Amino acid sequence: MLEASVWNERIYLGGEWVAPSGGQTYPVVEPATGDELGRIGRAEPADVRQAGQVATEAQRAWAALPHTERAAVLRRAGDLWNTHAEEVMDWNVREVGAVPGMAGFAQSVAAQECYEAAALPSHPHGQVLASAEPRLSLAQRVPAGVVAVISPFNVPLILGIRAVAPALALGNAVILKPDPRTAVTGGVTMARIFEEAGLPAGVLQVLPGGADVGEAFASDPSIRVIAFTGSTAAGRKVGEAAGRHLKRAHLELGGNSALVVLEDADVDQAVNLAAWGAFFHQGQICMTVGRHLVHESLYDAYVEKLAAKADHLPVGNPATEQVALGPIIDEGQRDKIHGLVTASQEAGARLVAGGSYDGLFYRPTVLADSPIDAPAFAEEVFGPVASVASFSTLDEAVKLASSGDYGLSLGIVTRDAMRGLELAGHIPTGIVHVNDQTVNDEANAPFGGLGASGTGSRHGGAEANIEAFTETRWVTLRSEPPTYPF
Repeated sequence: MLEASVWNERIYLGGEWVAPSGGQTYPVVEPATGDELGRIGRAEPADVRQAGQVATEAQRAWAALPHTERAAVLRRAGDLWNTHAEEVMDWNVREVGAVPGMAGFAQSVAAQECYEAAALPSHPHGQVLASAEPRLSLAQRVPAGVVAVISPFNVPLILGIRAVAPALALGNAVILKPDPRTAVTGGVTMARIFEEAGLPAGVLQVLPGGADVGEAFASDPSIRVIAFTGSTAAGRKVGEAAGRHLKRAHLELGGNSALVVLEDADVDQAVNLAAWGAFFHQGQICMTVGRHLVHESLYDAYVEKLAAKADHLPVGNPATEQVALGPIIDEGQRDKIHGLVTASQEAGARLVAGGSYDGLFYRPTVLADSPIDAPAFAEEVFGPVASVASFSTLDEAVKLASSGDYGLSLGIVTRDAMRGLELAGHIPTGIVHVNDQTVNDEANAPFGGLGASGTGSRHGGAEANIEAFTETRWVTLRSEPPTYPF
């Protein structure tokens, strides 16, 4: 399915794999080895214009199909993710640097997203409204039209399909721009799956490209909605550009999530949660536990045990070794991580584990006694770095957890779950997990953050997806036209 001979040096436009208009390509690199696995076409703004024209025509026909036919395509796509699971997972391991467990999880979620989306075409798409006039008054949900999806490098399969699948199911056409660093996993796989599932040509197109392609999404008149997942800095630019052109932008942005460990928690259980939340997928997840807030009575034991666990986690090539952490995506990201770690030490944080790297393999790192203004505590690191601070009262815990601009996910560890839920009510985040770490995802759950973590839109669940990818239209019907005074 993913043979390089199909997609090498090409983009997916109008249902065909064609050369990009500018003739440029990106290398497809395996970060663990530096090997080049192929080259993907580099789209240009001219390709966006052409894709928009194709999508506009294709969308009308797609939306006009019986809802049962659209649902059937989504169900077949779900089955095909499982049929091609081994091949999809292999690309995720090699191109993204995911460990096999993460690759398997992403593949499973991709299938589930399609199954969940398959229920959307038959979902009620409107309401009957009361009216003071003798007429039938309806609020009707209709497809937005053409949806642009911009997905990031870190979990390209999940963070692309969660917008692509529901947008398609609700009768839209989609133009997908995957991050060029992971364009096979995040783009080619989706094009090939939906192609095999019987999606009509032009309803899904894949244009790997740079910021100029994202800017073209904002200015192209055929595109109505932009669904962006990525950094807060990039999201601000997307939101500004969309706003200038009066387009809706759904922005799922960065995070610096807190894990709050109360005094009644079991330290070993808390550390198990913390290590997974901080180091899974090399910390390259928006929900990663960046800030570890531990009651002073448990603090020393927590730091010691978390550091010991970090020191014993194997790091290496997930395609050839049994490891817990694979490579960072590239040198730029690695250097950003290391810069935040060293700057935090200079600010007063104490390095108790990690803080070193070999090539793109960064050791899981623990920084204790972190000042709240230390860069690795205050900012999103997007790497395997745990900053630990202590608190003495719940008010102090709330203040620490609420500090900063982000508001994505929150974990609270306590033997009293209701107390944990009450505490969560004082900390503004879009996601809360009591007695679990912050990295969780399910296809039927609304996902998104507050503040610098997003604009309030959500991915996941029927209500959130219908809100995101349809427009509301008021419709009235009378049996006889009314008579007006002039």
